[in-house]
Amino acid sequence: MTRESESGRPIHPVYGPGALDGWDPREKLGEPGAYPFTRGVYPSMYTGRPWTVRQYAGFGTAAESNARYRRLIASGSTGLSVAFDLPTQMGHDSDAPIAHGEVGKVGVAIDSIDDMRVLFDGIPLDRVSTSMTINAPAAPLLLLYQLVAEERGIAPGKLTGTIQNDVLKEYIARGTYIFPPEPSLRLVADIFRYCAAEIPQWNTISISGYHMAEAGATPAQEIAFTLADAIAYVRTAVAAGMAVDDFAPRLSFFLVARTTLLEEVAKFRAARRVWARVMREEFGARDPKSLMLRFHTQTAGVQLTAQQPEVNLVRVAVQALGAVLGGTQSLHTNAYDEAIALPTDRSARLALRTQQVLAHETDVTATVDPFAGSYVVESMTDDLEAAVLDLMRQVEDRGGAVAAIEQGFQKAEIERSAYRVTRETEAGERVVVGVNRFRLDEEEPYEPLRVDPAIEERQAARLARLRAERDGGAVAAALAALGAAARSGTGQGHGTDNVLYPMRDALRARATVGEVCATLRDVWGAYEPAESF
Repeated sequence: MTRESESGRPIHPVYGPGALDGWDPREKLGEPGAYPFTRGVYPSMYTGRPWTVRQYAGFGTAAESNARYRRLIASGSTGLSVAFDLPTQMGHDSDAPIAHGEVGKVGVAIDSIDDMRVLFDGIPLDRVSTSMTINAPAAPLLLLYQLVAEERGIAPGKLTGTIQNDVLKEYIARGTYIFPPEPSLRLVADIFRYCAAEIPQWNTISISGYHMAEAGATPAQEIAFTLADAIAYVRTAVAAGMAVDDFAPRLSFFLVARTTLLEEVAKFRAARRVWARVMREEFGARDPKSLMLRFHTQTAGVQLTAQQPEVNLVRVAVQALGAVLGGTQSLHTNAYDEAIALPTDRSARLALRTQQVLAHETDVTATVDPFAGSYVVESMTDDLEAAVLDLMRQVEDRGGAVAAIEQGFQKAEIERSAYRVTRETEAGERVVVGVNRFRLDEEEPYEPLRVDPAIEERQAARLARLRAERDGGAVAAALAALGAAARSGTGQGHGTDNVLYPMRDALRARATVGEVCATLRDVWGAYEPAESF
């Protein structure tokens, strides 16, 4: 449908081909929704419907997070994105000694099926798409979600959402790993197989460059190292006997949007182009959906400042605009106060409203790929593509993503970039408003959201009740079966037994996330990074 501008002139859904110094963009770029997908993965993009508004939230107890989710949905959010606390991300229960002081602090504490029931109480799981930012323990958290839906009579085929499940980037940039790389990749392949058979609409992995960017990666490094990880996952699944077109359509990606709007738009366009070619030329994918780089975007938390936090509203709006102009499939906008503490209800609502203004008050949804044919964006897209391919070649020269991780290549490259930015900021060569220029003599007072430290005691009490009420013998037997499945094929890259089936039985018997992860840790060991490279 053709929309009109404020001046009453038509805005066409798609522009092109048009001549640009004798260059036909249609030959170079293709059409929207067609290989190599430079112009977007769908022909109509936002002219058909806007991106998914997927606000990331989670803190304290499951009940507190559930209340925040209900408010977000009532305010217009179209998808949920769950933040888990650090003990959950590391596979520890809330009453484990190592969890002390961290329960509920940066996300919600989920120890068992009891917590998962509370977290999604009253939320229609067959009508809401849910993303879970969980990696090493992705399998048990996904299974808990499936079990809660099962209790409500919701068929697994109706569940839609994403688990991040990208453990390789944890070794590079984030650190919430549990197991060594080889069994971690085996677990990823088991999840691929399980979801293909049991939860077919679920996106089995969200291969993430976001955390690399937060650690200091440049746009070229973000894309190159993310796609290198993706290649490792695809190779693992193929080696495990899966046909590429059986699982590749459910792959998705998670990228950042910085304030450097033009380069970010070019980055997203280059990433789609590179991935489409990799999937077609290296892996022989034939299903067009296997060639599509579909991605979620989050605005750049690392660029938010604790000084003059209201200025972050401007930063987030610019970052979100870059993500939309770059063709994201879903978007989270950070709250302006996240550099200080967890978002308040008010700041979370303002972040949501930022997306709604872009979707409903601007004309960016009126046409597909507004920057197509732009001299600067097309040139930057080509330059980024070349830089990405060069970095990917360097990863391959070191034996692929896992070998390069073990050699410390990606981590060292990112650290060099982060150091350069820090030096430029400290020298005043890189302006950060409110930090090294345009400062206030005295910051205005701000009252942050604080998590009640008593949450840890309450979670421990819930766990004590769970262990007293459940059938301990059934739990022990189920965990033993999980351990046996984990031992099958150990050292061969993948096992003959898919660990998700006995894991599901254990969780149904009310085993905890920590107990499941401990069982696997006993078989596979725990990853210990090298002191230095």
